[in-house]
Amino acid sequence: MSFLSLHQGEAGLAVGQGLVDWALGHRTPAAVIMGALRLPRLVLALSIGGTLGLSGACWQGFLRNPLADPGVLGLSTWAALGAVGVYYTGLFHALPLLLPAASLLGAAVATLILLAFGQCGPLVLVLAGLGLSTLGMALLALVLNLLPSPYAAYEIMHWLMGSLAQDGWPEALLALPGLGLGGLLLLGSGRGLDAMALGEEVARSMGFAPERLQLRLVCGTALVVGSGVAVSGAIGFVGLVVPHMVRSVTGGRPSFTLLPSALAGAVLLGGADVLVRIPWPVLHGAELQLGVVTSLIGTPFFLAQIWKLRTRFRGSGAP
Repeated sequence: MSFLSLHQGEAGLAVGQGLVDWALGHRTPAAVIMGALRLPRLVLALSIGGTLGLSGACWQGFLRNPLADPGVLGLSTWAALGAVGVYYTGLFHALPLLLPAASLLGAAVATLILLAFGQCGPLVLVLAGLGLSTLGMALLALVLNLLPSPYAAYEIMHWLMGSLAQDGWPEALLALPGLGLGGLLLLGSGRGLDAMALGEEVARSMGFAPERLQLRLVCGTALVVGSGVAVSGAIGFVGLVVPHMVRSVTGGRPSFTLLPSALAGAVLLGGADVLVRIPWPVLHGAELQLGVVTSLIGTPFFLAQIWKLRTRFRGSGAP
């Protein structure tokens, strides 16, 4: 996957020679393209995909809800809203760190609102997430309407569809600290998630406080979603699809799904990023947006999960 990502692009390059030249500091065309464009893009695709898969596995385990995912529940939309607010006010140019900070804040606010619905069942939680996502989209549309420049509105709309095409090392360095710290927080929640799978009372008797675990997940998710959205835009459905794929191999124990979900998420988003760089004739030279590809993969999967829930409720006699 990494080789394909480094190889795919408009300029045909020898990957090995380009990497050697870049590592030795030679200013060959292959080294410049590899070091300035393709390597940071690969690093971001793997780290963002990995942390999205990991956060989906954590929330599905904590809420015991197969539909929990940062994108489906509106967290990515609210992270994008925070980032667009910083763009709109121009504060990003004065202090670049405000961009991930605003995304983080947006994701954290949305997560805290959703947690109020956490005990109401899977469908209520998903409906609350859809409502939150719709509200976030409406606020984004309002910001776009207020922009004085149509070009700026077009740029933001393009960014919202998700892409790594314009990202280099500055964007990677902006996002990686939050992705790394958030990923560590989420990876360390495995034992608590296992205890929660047995029920809240059992978890307390085992010495795990659900409130502390919840705070850890909120902070970890806000960090990874906020940092990722700040540089790539909204990329949805990775956290929904990947844990289901992994669980069919690892079983239902939450802690067993965390690391495999992170690895599978990295592979999924890395593969999608290779796919968008293939020169499709219908696009007339333009690059497909990364968020479009993940949505095309994830939406049928999401509908299939809804169908399973519908079948389950009918079987249980629920209205």
